[in-house]
Amino acid sequence: MPHAPARAFHLSDFDFELPEALIAQHPAPERSASRLLDGRAAPAADRIFRELPQLLQPGDLLVFNDTRVVRARIFGEKASGGRLELLIERVLAGNQVVAHMKVSKKPPPGATLHLAGGSAGGGFDATLLSRWPDADGPLFRLALHAPDGATPWQLMERHGHLPLPPYIERQQSSGSDPDAAEDEQRYQTVFAAHPGAVAAPTAALHFDEAVLAALAGRGVERASVTLHVGAGTFQPVKTENLHEHRMHSEWYDIPQATLAALERCRARGGRVVAVGTTTVRTLESWACTGQATGDTSIFITPGFSFQVVQLLITNFHLPKSTLMMLVSALAGYEHVMALYRHAINQRYRFFSYGDAMLLERAPERAP
Repeated sequence: MPHAPARAFHLSDFDFELPEALIAQHPAPERSASRLLDGRAAPAADRIFRELPQLLQPGDLLVFNDTRVVRARIFGEKASGGRLELLIERVLAGNQVVAHMKVSKKPPPGATLHLAGGSAGGGFDATLLSRWPDADGPLFRLALHAPDGATPWQLMERHGHLPLPPYIERQQSSGSDPDAAEDEQRYQTVFAAHPGAVAAPTAALHFDEAVLAALAGRGVERASVTLHVGAGTFQPVKTENLHEHRMHSEWYDIPQATLAALERCRARGGRVVAVGTTTVRTLESWACTGQATGDTSIFITPGFSFQVVQLLITNFHLPKSTLMMLVSALAGYEHVMALYRHAINQRYRFFSYGDAMLLERAPERAP
């Protein structure tokens, strides 16, 4: 008998009603005190995140994204005095950066921007060079000019602000430091190592030293990848036809030690457990291309053939987002939508500071 054709999914398939009260504005009092929805099978089980080690098996490999969130949000003004805001997405050679720009009227190439007060006010200036990655690109390429020769990384550390997601409401203004001490500590993983992200790999925010120790005691191996999460992770999908969506690009790296750990896991019959969708994108990009380092714009939707990841720890995602499509591809669309209905009924907390979920790859998605 021929196989039935795969269902064609559209943007509206990934929509759902989410009560605003469920959007977490602050982290749980303790990292591992978040709730964990065990969605590996139906019916789902309501747990606490610190129970995770009991749900994994000796010989499993837990893979984290060890990117570090940088103070990439910088306020400034145009030469005309109009206010603007930059979100630096990537640092290039020659003190150049790539950034999102929020401004009433975009300045032309060659324009000078005065950031954090400008060079005359204790900050620095920048020259707008071009759009990026091409003439129609959504980002901007700029050259930063520090009076003391500081690097872009140093300028961000001095003058930048923590780039919290748009749905986390804080008092934000260019005249004062909006970063709460809570966010400085909690919107960063305990193992963050390589600076470059403008958004945290939020599934990893639930891990603390006690949980990591319990996992080690359980015989679960740890490894890390780096994917510098870009602001494109919050970019809405605007086309009902998913094939028309232009996926954002992010830089990733899988070190040799992690490649060796993946081979050991495969050899012993263990399972690869990805912590977060960014880790999934990294591992599956490597599987698709054979490249351990580079840029990825992989767009994972239902029907995707997973080659590496077998389990996923993830937070609850925005309606109609590419992340909803990814988790549905892994665990099955109907199952994931049922889990979200359960989470809403049981008042789970959503998005970056919200609760977590454990998913297993649906059998029909096995390569």
